[in-house]
Amino acid sequence: MSELELRQATVTAAVEHDEAPRRPRVPRIGTLLAFAFVLFLVIASFAPWLVQTQPPNAISAAEAFQPPSAAHWFGTDESGRDVYSRVVAGTSTSLTIGVIATLIGLALGLVLGVLASFGGRAVDFGVSRLVEVLFAFPGLLLALLVIVIYGPGPVTATIAVGLSTAPGYARIIRGQLISIRTAPYVESARVLGHSPARILSRHVLPNALVPLFVLATLGVGQAIVWASALSYLGLGAQPPAAEWGAMLAAGRTYLATAWWMTVFPGLMIVGTTVATTVLGRALTRRHREVR
Repeated sequence: MSELELRQATVTAAVEHDEAPRRPRVPRIGTLLAFAFVLFLVIASFAPWLVQTQPPNAISAAEAFQPPSAAHWFGTDESGRDVYSRVVAGTSTSLTIGVIATLIGLALGLVLGVLASFGGRAVDFGVSRLVEVLFAFPGLLLALLVIVIYGPGPVTATIAVGLSTAPGYARIIRGQLISIRTAPYVESARVLGHSPARILSRHVLPNALVPLFVLATLGVGQAIVWASALSYLGLGAQPPAAEWGAMLAAGRTYLATAWWMTVFPGLMIVGTTVATTVLGRALTRRHREVR
């Protein structure tokens, strides 16, 4: 076979391979379970009455410290309140804190990333040094510093967690925007005389939104863990609020005799973190395949 025939055969095989129908990708069982768990969380947040078995704040001293049973799936606490219903009621608070804190971190990270990637060398140098200084503080320690200044509470905890996650988002977004900024279609728009603001709004940011959404799904779980840790320390939601971290703090006193008061809220925190991480990784794989 001559060299020309060999090249033609190679090209024909590549074309046939590209035109061959691809099998539809079947979601993994872990992804399906994570989606089902997140769907339960959404229902518990917006329509808790559909999944609650009892009023979450109904007090019954006669039923205090009841172990898990058919009447009380997760048992009862020291006041006789149904732990399962309180866990469901706390879903809205925990998810709201996690989502808003993630949005705050992403917004600040996006501002810093845009300034660093489009503001010139001096601005990039200043923003990069600021991010490095913030990285010198552990995220939870930075959140504690904000709470010490402005006082405890769910609103302060949400802002504190958002601020503590901003440096990580800023570094990732900066790298993403720089890679998009040097793409051929952006260079073509620059050659055509488009202004930097138009290039940023029409070409750079739209192509960065999907990776940012994937990044947000991975960050919600981390934000929930940090917010729950602050509530556990008494710096976030305060008792008798039905919030997972506050429920952990309330149940630690009775851990030896009423383990269910701590175990089930802790499992909800772990399950939410794992589910959002699995979905985030699935979206990342899907995005890479599409690209």
